[in-house]
Amino acid sequence: MCLGIPGKVEVIKGKEAVVDLGGVKRKVRLDLVEDLSQGDYVIVHAGFVIQKLTKEEAKDLLNAIEELGEAMNW
Repeated sequence: MCLGIPGKVEVIKGKEAVVDLGGVKRKVRLDLVEDLSQGDYVIVHAGFVIQKLTKEEAKDLLNAIEELGEAMNW
């Protein structure tokens, strides 16, 4: 199973960014999505941003992941 994680873009340098993924900061690639800015919400998968999200979409996804974790006793 593959899982994309929602996060918030903190820093952009060329084709790389630092994204806050629930308190964990990761350097990711921006090759697949254009027109990103600091503060945007995104989905990260396998080290790449694969989609831009609204703040509401990111919040909904984080809530769903949390509920799934609770249901699975993570």
